[in-house]
Amino acid sequence: MNSPHPFGRTLTPEMLAARFESLMLWEDRYRQIILLARELPALPPELKQLKTELAGCENQVWLGGELLEDGTMHYYGDSDGRIVKGLLAILLTASEGKTPQQIMVSDPLALFQQLNILEQLSSSRASGLNSLAAGIKNIAQSYL
Repeated sequence: MNSPHPFGRTLTPEMLAARFESLMLWEDRYRQIILLARELPALPPELKQLKTELAGCENQVWLGGELLEDGTMHYYGDSDGRIVKGLLAILLTASEGKTPQQIMVSDPLALFQQLNILEQLSSSRASGLNSLAAGIKNIAQSYL
């Protein structure tokens, strides 16, 4: 497994929802996103390639994925921006461990709605997040 991380398997969407549940102020949610970014390990240089770099984000972002032997997807990624990296961690939590078929029929941004994050993002960050979500789907599609 390339670049293992806790998101989606150890840290589940339910656990993430519990972390955000008591955070009423946007500043507190913002801090939590930064803390999540710190939990996402940096990608090794060999995984930060042109083929894993995503366009459409303000910061540099790398996203890759692989199909594991059990038929589920493992996604990995990194960003040079703390907020974007934290948003990526949330996206990985929503997508990790699902089959490509499950990914294709799910909304990777639904967890962001549940956490009340989407409405607070700037238009450029929201656009970047949409690019990340599309990247998740494109990777899953490549394994169908």
